[in-house]
Amino acid sequence: MKKYIQYSILFLLFIGVPASVLCQEKKLNAVDGQQKETLYLKYKKEVQAYSKKDYDAMFFEFFQKKNDSKITLTKEEYYTYTIKIAIYAEKLGLLYKDQKAEAHRTKKEWFDKNYQDYLNSKK
Repeated sequence: MKKYIQYSILFLLFIGVPASVLCQEKKLNAVDGQQKETLYLKYKKEVQAYSKKDYDAMFFEFFQKKNDSKITLTKEEYYTYTIKIAIYAEKLGLLYKDQKAEAHRTKKEWFDKNYQDYLNSKK
């Protein structure tokens, strides 16, 4: 009986705990998630028609505003920029098949940006 308890404890420590920790994922605020999906659908066709010059101008504008201490973007403005960047990354993945995995990772990274993190960086 003592061995059974020891094996059970070992099982929980080595298998159960790491599995439960690894299976947890960061929960996205439902309101932010819906807002991002709405913006994605709204801007998808527009951004897919962007030239490299259009994208560079938008990307540069975002970082100027984001890094300006006198300007604080609204939640919608912030998510509009990040979602547009994510859409453009998706476009690149469609254009360059050998870059598809990298483009998908980049899209996810930009899609997962959080407005609260942005506000915290402004403090």
